[in-house]
Amino acid sequence: MKTTRWWLVRHAPVENPERLVYGRSDMPVDLSDEKSLRALARHLPRDAVWVTSHLSRTLDTALKLQELMDEDVIPQRESGFAEQHFGAWELQHWNDLPKGETTKFWTDFARQQPPNGESFSDMVGRVGPLLHRLNRYWAGRDIVAVVHGGTVRALMANALDLSLESALAFHIDTLGLTTLEYIDGVDAPGWRVTAVNQRF
Repeated sequence: MKTTRWWLVRHAPVENPERLVYGRSDMPVDLSDEKSLRALARHLPRDAVWVTSHLSRTLDTALKLQELMDEDVIPQRESGFAEQHFGAWELQHWNDLPKGETTKFWTDFARQQPPNGESFSDMVGRVGPLLHRLNRYWAGRDIVAVVHGGTVRALMANALDLSLESALAFHIDTLGLTTLEYIDGVDAPGWRVTAVNQRF
């Protein structure tokens, strides 16, 4: 029996004083809370595979955690693990967006798409094949994935076959740790959750 463990970390807070919609946009990350970063680093495994999205806030968070762990692993960057794309709303103020469009979006934000963007449902469909491919490729390993809040929810939706609404019900903090295991065996194959949104 082989167990693959996923350590899902949401990146550190972004520097966003204007409170813009940023989804897929590349925003700088605030790594000043070294106490929280150091505490999280103590709970991450050694000799793991590291994965991030292609956005700098995940890579910079991963490299800072590795520095605190005295690890030196080049993270595998996967654009498929990026945050939800908010299309024409990216880098806009929520209050400046057309009320009709946002009202429609919030009536069913699991399935509604911002203009030229993607819905959470689209994101779940994007993340799933990548999760399963990497889970097979790195079977039996620890995988630290420093990603986004939406990505963590989409990964949980795929792993646990959750409804979109159930996946969106999870609150995922910056520097929160969620852990999943995939057990590849005859007696008890499949996914299980060992922790959600742990803060240290």
